[in-house]
Amino acid sequence: MAAALEIRNLQAWYGESHILHGIDLAVAPGEVVTLLGRNGAGRTTLLRAIMGLTGRRSGSIRIHGVESSGLPTHRIAHLGVGYCPEERGIFASLSAEENLLLPPALANAGNTMSLDEIYAMFPNLHERRHSQGTRLSGGEQQMLAVARILRTGARLLLLDEISEGLAPVIVQSLARTITTLKARGYTILMVEQNFRFAAPLADRFHVVEHGAIVETVEARELEARMPVLTELLGV
Repeated sequence: MAAALEIRNLQAWYGESHILHGIDLAVAPGEVVTLLGRNGAGRTTLLRAIMGLTGRRSGSIRIHGVESSGLPTHRIAHLGVGYCPEERGIFASLSAEENLLLPPALANAGNTMSLDEIYAMFPNLHERRHSQGTRLSGGEQQMLAVARILRTGARLLLLDEISEGLAPVIVQSLARTITTLKARGYTILMVEQNFRFAAPLADRFHVVEHGAIVETVEARELEARMPVLTELLGV
């Protein structure tokens, strides 16, 4: 079976700034993989490079076996990729439900989630479905941002700091959501600063430093490798 995502020697630039320096990683279908690292290490740039949202890039990015490094962003999305950026991108003047109804289904994606399925997974959104985006709490906005990409039918999810700044009860709810999505066969690559949130969820952790992966830890090795991660991350 082809990897859901396979990256080889990925380099990326913003203007003249060389940000990613030869990233290699693979994510199998149904895996959750977390990118750890300090702010500015290049983790968000990696997600943006996968989506074609950086400047110049080189190397290979294969999504479900299809080389995507030369494709525009909308074509990459149609390979079944959903990107949830740190800034969320909620349409403030639309209601929560209108935000959910807006995204078109991706041509090459699996079955899209119905509104009923979304509301079963995110009960808060059902309660606030008629509320404008500006009236949602930060946690509700984050749930809506994740739910919106599920509506497209994307099966490979790129999630950037979805737990940042949220109340513990919301973080726990998002953790349950990721566990549910993994059980349903979704593939997730997520950037996380909150190690306690990421630790029980991921199959594998990559530590990014200065635009390169400097350490890889499998979930089964986590306890034994914690001193290494503590030194690299200060967790």
